[in-house]
Amino acid sequence: MQTRVALTIMLLSLSVSAAAQTWTPPRTPWGDPDLQGNYSNKYEQGTPFERPAEFEGRTIQDIKGAELADLVSERAVEVLLNSPFSGGDPIAGNFGGAPAFYDRFEANKGSRPWFVVDPVDGKVPAMSPEGRKASQARAAARAALRRGRGTADSYEDRSLYDRCITRGLPGSMMPTNYGNSYRIVQGPGFVAISYEMVHETRVIPLDPFDKLWVDGERSRTVDGHTQLSPAIRSYMGYARGYWDGNTLVVETRNFRDDPVYRGSNPQTLRLIERFTATSPDKVEWSVTVDDPTTWTRQWTFAMPLTRNDKEAIFEYACHEGNRAMSNLLSAARAQEKAEQDAAAKGIILKREREDTVTGDAN
Repeated sequence: MQTRVALTIMLLSLSVSAAAQTWTPPRTPWGDPDLQGNYSNKYEQGTPFERPAEFEGRTIQDIKGAELADLVSERAVEVLLNSPFSGGDPIAGNFGGAPAFYDRFEANKGSRPWFVVDPVDGKVPAMSPEGRKASQARAAARAALRRGRGTADSYEDRSLYDRCITRGLPGSMMPTNYGNSYRIVQGPGFVAISYEMVHETRVIPLDPFDKLWVDGERSRTVDGHTQLSPAIRSYMGYARGYWDGNTLVVETRNFRDDPVYRGSNPQTLRLIERFTATSPDKVEWSVTVDDPTTWTRQWTFAMPLTRNDKEAIFEYACHEGNRAMSNLLSAARAQEKAEQDAAAKGIILKREREDTVTGDAN
């Protein structure tokens, strides 16, 4: 299994290297490959995560040339048709602000048939029987904590995304309907990645885990850097990076129980990101998902990030502008009052309740 995964990663690396072999990325004053800049992947909005059924038996390398161009054009039209009520006059049934607020108008610049590149069938591998059982048990435990509650009894009943806390990892860099801007900043020994949506920034020390990982329950300082204990976990995990030639490799562990990426086990999940500059305006971003307690094997998805200074990050101000949360809660209170008023007249209004509220992204 390890040999197969290593071979697949090697082939992926060779493929990216081949695309970049005629171009040498610039260097920072301290000698690292310079990835700094403003990026966007809004052009991939119409791209499915896994291989669609219509391409059964074909690999991602098979879809190219005129076929890929036609496919991207069709999907760009679908992106527009699937959001007819976004922006415009709310009286006419529209919502969500001005149309220019959205990133859906340039999906015709997409470049991929789908995102999953390993396995070669373009599908996320199956969970192991033990992994599926454990994932279902974790989901049941979370649902049990909410049993008897509605979806808006409190702000705590909403997803972390609804609450302007996080989109998690790798969700924070997955293309969506707006906010698809990112900024990479480098310094000696560090790389920082900022995400427009939910305004999060990851500050990543450039020290690999195999040098500094601590298995105990206490943090310590090594070479001037604080190495967190595995007992300390965060929404975006704990990241360490290093350079593999011109590729920035970032490994992230120590995830919290919420958000949960595709049913994985936060205690054992590792995400290995690779950022490789392939041209003056392109960085290939790939993510290898490694959780042996959940899936039968590692798997990887990838997409390009396009350098574009016209897509610089804007202030997100999520909490300040989160009218949806106050509207959700006030509507729920209005519903409760309507139920009470109806009950006083001997009328029973039935309100549907849900056991879970999710905000998981690809």
